[in-house]
Amino acid sequence: GGHGEESVGTVHLSQLKFNSLEFKIDTLPLRALSGIVEANGQLEVPPQHEATVTAILGANITSIKVIEGDKVQKGQVLAYLSHPNLSQLQTNYIKAYSRFQYLEKEMQRQKRLYEEEVGSGKAYQETVAEYQSMKADVKGYEVQLRQLSLNVSKMQTGEIYQYVPVVSPISGYIEKVKVQIGQFVDPQSEMFMIVNTEHIHADLMVFEKDVSKVKEGQIVSFTVESVPDKLLEAEIYSVGKKFEQNPKAVHVHAEIKNKEDFLIPGMYINGKIKTEGSKVYALPSEAIIEEEGKPYIFIVEMHKEDGETEWEFTPIEIRTGITDEGWVEIKLLEELPKGAKVAWNNAYYLVSEMKKGS
Repeated sequence: GGHGEESVGTVHLSQLKFNSLEFKIDTLPLRALSGIVEANGQLEVPPQHEATVTAILGANITSIKVIEGDKVQKGQVLAYLSHPNLSQLQTNYIKAYSRFQYLEKEMQRQKRLYEEEVGSGKAYQETVAEYQSMKADVKGYEVQLRQLSLNVSKMQTGEIYQYVPVVSPISGYIEKVKVQIGQFVDPQSEMFMIVNTEHIHADLMVFEKDVSKVKEGQIVSFTVESVPDKLLEAEIYSVGKKFEQNPKAVHVHAEIKNKEDFLIPGMYINGKIKTEGSKVYALPSEAIIEEEGKPYIFIVEMHKEDGETEWEFTPIEIRTGITDEGWVEIKLLEELPKGAKVAWNNAYYLVSEMKKGS
């Protein structure tokens, strides 16, 4: 019964026509489509990958070798300092070092005399004591000089540095230059902020209603505000356990896959997290057509008449749900007949044929 109404808008195609259009016909498949959770946030670097460079000794800045945004290697010179104390420190070291060398020889000489019972034990003990104390001085100076990135062995040959290099403790990018040429900096003054962008990651906020859908391992595609046309990808590696209040949201951290040079901590990002949904009925988008604001798909039947094969396409109204990479969730308004086949493509063609037919 009711077969008459069904044929309204039905499209009949010959096997030849069917073949030429390369129809794909199959049952309605179940597929896990990913939904999208919108999440915004910022680029961040863990604190151990940010470094603040200080001066170590009070001095004047004679030159600055970098500007904000420059890429630097660990040990690279960022600036040079000079100060009267600096020459004094080196002079003191050179004096201490040559005295130390003298005492080393003297101590050996006294030891020999003492062993040959020519010299007194007292003179030998005194030389040893002075040698030990000088050794401590030399070590102390060397620690200071090495902190200043100065080459100690060159100084031992009498070379004196006019300027102290300020070097980068890590590889990364110059985030801030906090000094100017000629400025006097105290030992604790912050001169440069450096960030190692290899460890830059996305810190996103996910609202309470979406938290249950978000898991480690999911992919986030995002853009940064300063380069809006470049789509980047990150993978979630941790989902926060506690809610920030107002609005109620959780921090989600994601590792960026293709770290670009333009990524800088603090940049604002817009992200979309792909969440794996449960399996739903779905078809490629070319299987669905909208007519007068309603979506349709086509049920397909094959008939053989007088040895001729004919294909019959009948539109049925549906509702659509989420879409994911060309696949669209299909919500049936009534169940399909058991084993029913549907068209996976060419819906657009079928509608235009239908219109011709009416």
